[in-house]
Amino acid sequence: MGNVTRGTTNPNRMRRVDRWITGAQARRLRSFPAAPLAVDLGYGASPATAVELFDRLRAVRPDFRLTGVEIEPTRVAAAKPLERDGLDFRLGGFELPVGEPPALVRAFNVLRQYEEDDVGAIWDLVASRLAPGGLFVEGTCDEIGRRATWATLDADGPRTLSLAVRFGSFERPSDVAERLPKALIHRNVPGEPVHDFLRALDGAWLAAASLAPFGNRQRWIAMARAVGDAGWPLVDGPSRWRLGELTIAWHAVAPSPRH
Repeated sequence: MGNVTRGTTNPNRMRRVDRWITGAQARRLRSFPAAPLAVDLGYGASPATAVELFDRLRAVRPDFRLTGVEIEPTRVAAAKPLERDGLDFRLGGFELPVGEPPALVRAFNVLRQYEEDDVGAIWDLVASRLAPGGLFVEGTCDEIGRRATWATLDADGPRTLSLAVRFGSFERPSDVAERLPKALIHRNVPGEPVHDFLRALDGAWLAAASLAPFGNRQRWIAMARAVGDAGWPLVDGPSRWRLGELTIAWHAVAPSPRH
């Protein structure tokens, strides 16, 4: 189920989301029963980022398995020589052609090529396939992974939105808007919660300009603390902020209902 995407990718492009998965979610990953399964959905023309995710998950727990799923047969055939114990590649789409509910599904730069109205049904379908306690991480990043955003879902729906940037790759935090998940990218307009949030980040970033001589990391931490103090429901803290990350509860940025 799904459409063939452009498939463009680069090695290490997903490093920011993988760092969050294996860092912020490490306790969750370790909580699953033996030999949990992850799915890299729509890994693209090269399987490099699927292999990277497999290796990174195995650093958290050595019994993790990963299946790369692609809807384009030649991409699956090209990946087959890289299979090894715990890592395989299969033809398929959003239906997830695996024999058990996965603990983790990562889909990056996939839904960006769909219509916004398609997103809800796709999210529901993939989330319904998760193992108890499982996560669906869906997002977008730029071509070399300097700016990334992702939504995290569980069986009950979307839970959070995360932003992750390389310091020095932006002038204002709202520069990441062009990489928002499909559910939000067209909602960065006045009157929408995600627009208000990005404006709040920009304002706090500018207000923290006096910290620039101490480095963008200190300025980002001050920005995050300021928006949290202003009432935005951030769900992480300085240990993640210092990496150029920021995660907020989904309800605070969810799209407004359309009439």
